[in-house]
Amino acid sequence: MSSTAPVILWLRRDFRLHDNPALAAAAQDGRPVIPVFIEDEVVETLGAAPRWRLALAAQCFARTLEGIGSKLVVRRGRARDVLRDLVRECGADTVHHSRAYERAARDRDREVGEALAAEGCALRGFEGHLLFEPGSVRTGQGGSYKVFTPYWKKVQERDPGMPVGAPGQLKAPQAWPETGEVDVARLGAGMRRGRDVVAPWLTVGAEAAADRLHDFVENRMDRYETARDWPAVDGTSGLSENLTYGEISIRSCWMAGQRALDEGRSGAATFLKELAWREFSYHILHHFPALRDENWRGEWDAFPWSRDARSEAFTAWCRGRTGVPFVDAAMRELYVTGRMHNRARMITASYLTKHLMTDWRLGERWFADCLVDWDPANNALGWQWVAGSGPDASPFFRIFNPQTQLKRFDPQGAYTARWIAETSAAPGRDALAYFDAIPRAWGMDPAAPYPDPVISLAEGRDRALEAYRGRKRAD
Repeated sequence: MSSTAPVILWLRRDFRLHDNPALAAAAQDGRPVIPVFIEDEVVETLGAAPRWRLALAAQCFARTLEGIGSKLVVRRGRARDVLRDLVRECGADTVHHSRAYERAARDRDREVGEALAAEGCALRGFEGHLLFEPGSVRTGQGGSYKVFTPYWKKVQERDPGMPVGAPGQLKAPQAWPETGEVDVARLGAGMRRGRDVVAPWLTVGAEAAADRLHDFVENRMDRYETARDWPAVDGTSGLSENLTYGEISIRSCWMAGQRALDEGRSGAATFLKELAWREFSYHILHHFPALRDENWRGEWDAFPWSRDARSEAFTAWCRGRTGVPFVDAAMRELYVTGRMHNRARMITASYLTKHLMTDWRLGERWFADCLVDWDPANNALGWQWVAGSGPDASPFFRIFNPQTQLKRFDPQGAYTARWIAETSAAPGRDALAYFDAIPRAWGMDPAAPYPDPVISLAEGRDRALEAYRGRKRAD
């Protein structure tokens, strides 16, 4: 490799300077570095909310790069073609990137690698999105883990290493390639009028992510173990949004959790366990790339879930009009904030797949369109865990009752009051914001009566259990 040829740093979901191994390796030998963000074929397949949030991450990082004497080159098109053209333009002999693990990204990266090799250019992948490469965590027999608890015990024994420091500057090339700006308007077009509603709820950029981690450790870590289950309480870290776009590294979060654990902080072990669940989801995705599209347990393929995306039941679920307050509040929180409380995600998923007997893939795709913190592995594994079709899944006959869950985790009704306008004589700002975010075509009115349940909770439970018993008899 030439000592003067520039290195192209292909940024995908790693918008930070600190603990970015691909960036650090590009900067360490003093060669010019050309950071590039491509609005490519994988970006174009993202749902409305994650595509918009990705654009905001890239736009923010472009400003960060300017602060260290660099800039972000922005191109649009098929990644293979864009990178091949860039290599020819600037004479680069190496392209660095942080590894991606979902099937579409892996296929893209394989295609890019082949195209660059034909140009005499190397494509180098680095760790950074995860603590441990998914194929590197093995059972004692050398196989992959299918149950979380032994996986958790295994990774507790491993050292992820120390975070890599941020470079003070990146050497600029003699001439910058032609570039555009991150097209936030185009990439965010799918959000429509909801974009202005969701925007104030976002925490964008590495600096804001670091502040968020510090605030969590100092002010909420000690009550995390219990407070994270209460949807009306600010008891979670909120870091899923920033981890998704690499605005903070998983290793930085892990090290903060380990320090808190060493200090005897309550909640630290639970926080580390949640980070490990994220790792486990990618471990499963690595070994089962069809996690988003196929039942991990093939015996669920014949289960009589509805796959009708236009059904009355699924439409009511999407719009927060099921007549079940916990479910409806959660779905409205999603539309206003771009996120949903972790317990609420579990309850809404259980209600859809069991009480409404609807295929988990419809819910997974709705979340993939609406969540600003959408993660391909975590989202898919979570849905399959609730539905019963995934590895180490919750048994299908474990059917959460949204009413008793609400009494347990929101006994004062603060969560539902915050998000549902129709049940209040004087609804608050957040409840009304939902009607500013949703499509006008839905024709919803905060003054309209709150709907009756799509199906009674008892009837939905009985129907689901009968379908489950029928599957067991067929097996």
